[in-house]
Amino acid sequence: MRKFLQFVKFEHTLFTLPLIYSGVVLGSHSAPSVTLLILVFIAAVGARTIAFALNRIIDKEIDFRNPRTADRELPSGRMNMREASIVFISGCITYFGAAILISKFCFLLSPIPLMVFVTYPYMKRFTVLAHFGVGLGMAMAPLGGWFAVSPSFENMLPAILLSFFTIMWGAGFDIIYATLDEEFDKKENLYSFVSRFGKSKALRYSTIFHLIGFIGLAYLFVVSIQTFYALPFLLLTGVLLWIEHVKAMNVDLAFFKINAVLGFVVFAMIMTGAMLR
Repeated sequence: MRKFLQFVKFEHTLFTLPLIYSGVVLGSHSAPSVTLLILVFIAAVGARTIAFALNRIIDKEIDFRNPRTADRELPSGRMNMREASIVFISGCITYFGAAILISKFCFLLSPIPLMVFVTYPYMKRFTVLAHFGVGLGMAMAPLGGWFAVSPSFENMLPAILLSFFTIMWGAGFDIIYATLDEEFDKKENLYSFVSRFGKSKALRYSTIFHLIGFIGLAYLFVVSIQTFYALPFLLLTGVLLWIEHVKAMNVDLAFFKINAVLGFVVFAMIMTGAMLR
């Protein structure tokens, strides 16, 4: 079990799970059932399992050559391709099974995130926009939550704004994470803002993306949240993004710890707005 959890980086679910439920809250016209909330959680776990299994399988050879990642389960030999494939298939069964139980509408849309999950691991081989592939994969979370309770494309502005914030947030912090592999990516001719523009300039781009994302989140606050009591959570989100860049050289703090908290702060803002507006 420990090997499985390490392989799919289960703890990274903390980045997107609050955004999934943020989408649920934004799309709800009444309190969703406990059953639906559980199915959303199961779908989220299945999707994360698929995304990480695909990423690890596709990048196996790159991870083997990278000293920082050579100890991961596949390149180190602690897990073989058969086991990784079983993890992937299990994620698919979990994800699609939950989607069809949520609604036919969700099941019909469910292949779309998989197309993103398959595409973005390859992007670093040919474009610096790979960081936005990560953000787009994360942005499937609030959209999935929205569609779970609101199975239509009508009045989607709140979900679109939250997804836009998520894309910018994800792209920005993926650039910070990429600073760990600056020299390796240059050697392997892999594309990232860090390997192409240098660490300092890449981090400035990351700051810009986070600023743009925060503006999108502030617009969501204006059009959908509309309560003074939620304002501290919006401001705290901005503070956390600022600290993330101040501490960008400490990747463990900036990438993992701050981002794990930030998603829940956004959820608190949206939940407060739903309860008090």
